[in-house]
Amino acid sequence: MKNQNIKTGARLRLVLAGGQALGPGKADLLAAIATSGSLTAAAAELGMSYRRAWLLVEELNGMFREPVVRTAKGGRGGGGQTGLTDLGGQVLRLYRLAEEKTEAAIRDEMKALRGFLK
Repeated sequence: MKNQNIKTGARLRLVLAGGQALGPGKADLLAAIATSGSLTAAAAELGMSYRRAWLLVEELNGMFREPVVRTAKGGRGGGGQTGLTDLGGQVLRLYRLAEEKTEAAIRDEMKALRGFLK
């Protein structure tokens, strides 16, 4: 059975240094945080646990010279504000640009490979 919701194309994983990688999962989490302003909402949107999302944010913040995600504790009702720092926005933009360039570079090969499918 085919899953019609899966995007076809390249899944870009950039290994930056010392085994630290930036891939589609981390990039999607950054994008979801940027849109929702909430780590809880971003995790839910991506179908991952809050704990997994938090661990990825900690990993991302530890990878770069300064944090890419900013968090603030919530007030009385809880629910903190989460968002991307300026560096986080730049990291996400550069990753998405690399994805676009990769897709463009392999467009002909992907078309040929799809032609071999049943």
